[in-house]
Amino acid sequence: MGERIIVHSLDQARAALAAAASLERKVVLASAPDAGAYAGAAWFKSLVEQAKSAYPGADAEAALDCGDAAGAALAALRMGFKRVGFSGTAQARAALEDLARALGAAIETGGNDAALDLRDKKNAEASCRAYLAGETLA
Repeated sequence: MGERIIVHSLDQARAALAAAASLERKVVLASAPDAGAYAGAAWFKSLVEQAKSAYPGADAEAALDCGDAAGAALAALRMGFKRVGFSGTAQARAALEDLARALGAAIETGGNDAALDLRDKKNAEASCRAYLAGETLA
């Protein structure tokens, strides 16, 4: 599956992939909570694609969190995301899960609980390297 790293910018995504490639580790580039709802699936897809083009040897997946916005989750699935976070109603989740299954994707809940969040990290690549190597940072 890969270690989850929450990225907020293209620079952070590139740093995560640089670290992953150098350590030969698989990572999941995860969006910030609710990013699918406020920034959109197209923005995150572009961010991930640009980062992957800079590090084509990196083994990475993308996970877009859409919060409780069913429309954003639907858009993410239609854009090809294979991992979509959704925290909305059970009825909406069931419909999204049916579609996700048909598309070879998954609807996730609580996926960022055990992730490295790069939001306040001064040196994103060093933070990623330490995280992926199992080290703790001061």
